Amino acid sequence: MKITTLSVLVSAALLSLATTAAEPSYSPMAGKTYPQQVYWGDTHLHTSYSFDAAMMGNKQLGPEEAYRFARGEEVQAHNGMTARLSRPLDFLMVADHAEYLGLVPMINAGNQELLSDPVGARWSALLNGGPDEQLKALLEMNVDIGDNRKSLSNPMVERSAWDRITEAADKYNDPGKFTAFIGYEWTTMPGGDNLHRVVMFGDDASKAGQILPFSAFDSEDPEDLWRFLQSYEDKTGGRVLAIPHNGNVSNGLMFALADRDGNPLSREYTKTRSRWEPVIEVTQIKGDGETHPALSPDDEFADFETWDKGNLSALSAKRPEMLPYEYARSALKLGLQQEAKLGVNPFKFGMIGSTDAHTSLPAVEENNFWGKFSLFEPSAKRAEVPAYTKGKHGKVYSLSVDETSASGYAAVWATQNTREALFDAIKRRETYATTGPRMTVRFFGGWDFSDDEASYSDYVDRGYTKGVPMGGDLTQAPAGEAPRFMVTASRDPDGANLDRVQIVKGWLDSDGTTREQVYDVAWSGDRTPDANGKLAAIGNTVDLAEATWRNSIGAAELASVWTDPDFDPMERAFYYVRVLQIPTPRWTVYDEKHFGEQLRSEMPKWVQERAYSSPIWYTPAKEH
Repeated sequence: MKITTLSVLVSAALLSLATTAAEPSYSPMAGKTYPQQVYWGDTHLHTSYSFDAAMMGNKQLGPEEAYRFARGEEVQAHNGMTARLSRPLDFLMVADHAEYLGLVPMINAGNQELLSDPVGARWSALLNGGPDEQLKALLEMNVDIGDNRKSLSNPMVERSAWDRITEAADKYNDPGKFTAFIGYEWTTMPGGDNLHRVVMFGDDASKAGQILPFSAFDSEDPEDLWRFLQSYEDKTGGRVLAIPHNGNVSNGLMFALADRDGNPLSREYTKTRSRWEPVIEVTQIKGDGETHPALSPDDEFADFETWDKGNLSALSAKRPEMLPYEYARSALKLGLQQEAKLGVNPFKFGMIGSTDAHTSLPAVEENNFWGKFSLFEPSAKRAEVPAYTKGKHGKVYSLSVDETSASGYAAVWATQNTREALFDAIKRRETYATTGPRMTVRFFGGWDFSDDEASYSDYVDRGYTKGVPMGGDLTQAPAGEAPRFMVTASRDPDGANLDRVQIVKGWLDSDGTTREQVYDVAWSGDRTPDANGKLAAIGNTVDLAEATWRNSIGAAELASVWTDPDFDPMERAFYYVRVLQIPTPRWTVYDEKHFGEQLRSEMPKWVQERAYSSPIWYTPAKEH
C-alpha cells in the first residue's frame, strides 16, 4: 500500500512539473535577452608601439600597461607621477598605428634586423639625438605615410609586434569582468587629409594572429581596406569592423559623395561602407565631430571643442565648402539623400566616443587628463605648448595644447561584458558617445508609447517590446500617427547634474533638400521656452579659483516621451539624443589650480559635457 501511494504521489508531482513547464514563467525577464547594463570603454588608444607616440614621449608604456591602467591599476607616467582612473573601464582596445607598428621601440632596443638597414641606422641616430633630430625622424615617417611610401620594411619585426599586441589582449581579456579587444589603426592621410579608421576584431589571437594589419602602405583607399576585412572573415571565420574618426580634419573627404577616384558613390560602395562601418567616433581629443556652427547656425550648442583650422597635417587650411562632408549630423543628412538616390544609406552609423590618446592612459576626466601625447602630460605650462607651429615644416596653421579636448568614451548597451556581446552591440549600433562623463542614456522609438511611459519602473521592457532602441529603424507609420520617442538620462553618479535632454532631427524634404531641427524635450528647473521655443541657459556654478562647481542647479535624472510635431510620413528622417550637463571646469582650470600657475585669459575655462546617442531612422513604408 505504501509503495502504491508513493507511486501515485510521484506521478502527480511529475504531472504537476510538466504542467508548470508549459505555463508562462513567473519571472518577468524569462526569455528576454535585451541589454540591461551599459558598459564603458575606449576603442582607440595608442601605446609606445605607435611610432608617433614613441617619438612624442611615450617610451615605456606598451599594451600591457594600457590594459592594466584601464582595469583600474596604478601606472607611473613618464613625468614620474602616478596615474590612475577614478573608476576602471569595462573594455579597452589598443589601436596602435599599423604603419611602422612597433618600429621605434625595437630600434631603441637595438634590434639588429632594423639597424642593419641604412634607413633603420639613420633613424636610430636621429632618435638618439636631440629634440630637433627626433622631430625630423617623426616627420620623415609621417611623410612616408602621406606619400604611401614604406622606407623601412621588415616582415619579421612586423610579425613580432603584432603577435605581442594580440597576445597582450588575450592575456588581459577576462570575460564578464574586463574585455580587451584586439585592434589597430589604419592611418591613411593622402595629402595630410585624415581618412583614418580603427579596425576592431571580435576574435582572439588564434584568428586575429593569422594576418598582419592592413596599413596605409598597402593602400590609402578605404575600399581596399574593406576588401581586406572581407578577406579576413573569409579566411578565419572571424568578425571585424572599422570605425572612422576625425572627419573634422579630413578637409571634406571623410563623408564625401565621391570615391577615391572621384566617381559618384555607387550602390555597391554604399552597401559595402554600411556593412563594414556601423559606428563612427564622433568625439575625441582632436575635437568634437557632432556638428559645426556654420552647419547648424540655429543650434546654440553647436560650437563645442571645435577643431576646424585645416587638415590633420596642418598642411592645408579649411575652406567653408569642406564642412558638410566632415561632421556627423551633416553626414547623416547626406545619407538620407544618398539612400533616396541609391536605395542604400552609406552613412547609417551609430555614435561612440574614444580618446585617441597616445599616452597609453585612457583618462579623459577633466581633472585627470593626461593629454594627447606623453610630452603633454600634466605640468604647469603644458596648455601653452604649441602642437603645430605656423610656418615650420610647411605648416599653414597653429594649434596649442589647450585646444585638445578631454574626450571621450564609448558607451555600449550589451547583454554582458564579453568580446562577443560588445561586438554584437556595436554592430547593431546600440551605442552612444560621451565627452567623458558616464551619463546613462536610454532612447527608444515607437508609435504608441503613452505620455507617462518613461516614468514606469519597467520602461526598458516597454521600450524594447513596443519600439526599437537607439540604432534601430522605424517604418510603416500608422495612418495619422507620428513617431513617439522615449528618452531617459541620468547623471554620472560621480559627476554633474543634467541641464537638458534634446532630440536632434534631420530629414529629407519632398524636393530633396535636407533639414534639421533641435528640440528640447526634457529640462531641469522651472524654465519655460520663450516665444521662439528657446530655453533659457541653466546658469553656471563654476568656481574658477577653486576649480569646482556645485550641483545646486540641474537635475540628477530627466525623462520624457516626445512626439515629433512636424512629422511627415512621406519624408525620410533620423532622430538622435543629445544630453547636456550643467557647466563644469575644463581641464585647463584644474591645471591652474593644481600647479598654481595662471594661464592665458582667453583659454577656455569651463565646458558643458555631453552625450550623443546613436540615431533611430524612419523610412517611409513605400520604400520597403
